[in-house]
Amino acid sequence: MTPTTDAVREVIRQRVIDPELGINVVDLGLIYEVEVGEGRISVDMTLTTPGCPLAGTLASQVEEVLRQEFEGYEVEVSLVWEPRWTPEMMSEEARRQFGAL
Repeated sequence: MTPTTDAVREVIRQRVIDPELGINVVDLGLIYEVEVGEGRISVDMTLTTPGCPLAGTLASQVEEVLRQEFEGYEVEVSLVWEPRWTPEMMSEEARRQFGAL
């Protein structure tokens, strides 16, 4: 499969679930930017808090599923803290699951 930004987001949506919340990291609003270039995929993501105990785990999962799905592509996942994550960044579906709608 040739990666596109939408395809990359969809792979992450289907395969990387926050184990504490049971919702995928895309709908949680944790994936900020996806860039696809010649042989390379870059993802900027955040966490709900800088002290999140899953920091290394979630970023590693994103990297691993993208390497599996898009073999031959270099994958770089960066944790970023700006802008700061807020619940408003969640998808409508995620907010509904939390009773925020």
